[in-house]
Amino acid sequence: MALMITDECINCDVCEPECPNGAIYQGQEIYEIDSDLCTECVGHFSKPQCQQVCPIDCIPFNPDKRESHEELYAKYMNLTANKQSA
Repeated sequence: MALMITDECINCDVCEPECPNGAIYQGQEIYEIDSDLCTECVGHFSKPQCQQVCPIDCIPFNPDKRESHEELYAKYMNLTANKQSA
């Protein structure tokens, strides 16, 4: 399951640089997460880095984007393969 950023986001700018997949970006009003790029840091870290640094805990799991560990790892492999071939 991908992560999401809730309306409680204060735009503190700490989550975006922590994302190894570049899934976090500045939206219209708050930061947002591209679920196609979010692997919950599977393949990179043992825990989602954005959740670790968020000072107000506004980055929960997105219940509409459920993915198994295996699916997240496959997404990670696909993303890293695309980076290497670019």
